[in-house]
Amino acid sequence: MQRKAYVPGVAALLAALLAGCTGSSGGGDPTDDANPGDAGTATAAAQPGKYRTLPEACGVVGQSTLDTLLPGIQQIADEDQRAKAYEGQASLTYDTDRTVGCRWKVEGTDATEYLSINFERVVSYDNAVSDDSRAEQVFAQTELQADLPVAATSSAVSDVEESGTAGPTASPTATASGSASPSGSASASATPTDLQPRVLDDLGDEAFLDDVLSNSGSTAQQRKVTVAFRTSNVIVTIEYEEQPTTIGVTPDSKEMQDNARKLASQLAGSLSG
Repeated sequence: MQRKAYVPGVAALLAALLAGCTGSSGGGDPTDDANPGDAGTATAAAQPGKYRTLPEACGVVGQSTLDTLLPGIQQIADEDQRAKAYEGQASLTYDTDRTVGCRWKVEGTDATEYLSINFERVVSYDNAVSDDSRAEQVFAQTELQADLPVAATSSAVSDVEESGTAGPTASPTATASGSASPSGSASASATPTDLQPRVLDDLGDEAFLDDVLSNSGSTAQQRKVTVAFRTSNVIVTIEYEEQPTTIGVTPDSKEMQDNARKLASQLAGSLSG
């Protein structure tokens, strides 16, 4: 009789233990669910930039474009030398996913012409700052160093100037609008307003154009037009120069600016995510 009375008691104890285990397991679910959420919040990173790769710089400019920007290239009689001139010279780089560039130089009968392009893919290493935001900061510093006229300076540059973060890196080098160079100032006063160094609103996310006329060690005038623009986390810079062989000849500002801006539009279209 005692045996029969004992067995139901053991069964009741086991049932109680099992119920307790089940209850503690269910009570742990909210904690388990909360942990992934907390971890997700802690590891949330800013958005990466649109672009992960860069184009092959020396191959992205077509032959017809080079014929327009560097007319002296067609004057090269030797076919091998002309073909080499079309190829350009790639910039030294250790990571083609971060920066690539190419440069062309042609010595024609009327002028020596230079063209260089550079692509930089900006990556932010701060989880709180997106690649695009970091690229915007870098571009603002580049624009600040260009020393554009105050009226033509973008709001991003104004923010950098106010914060003072790019102050030490700003360069006093001459531009067509800068006061650091007499030749640059003279060029600015002689250049129509619509050809002055300025911010461009029809290229990429933001862009600017600089135009410098200077003496190249003699009385010959050398003009350098720079167009830089940012698209998402990629910054593209074009430098286009012409030095006439005839003293007293001044390179045409409008023609060079138009050519540089057309090339910039083509390069913007060459980018792929």
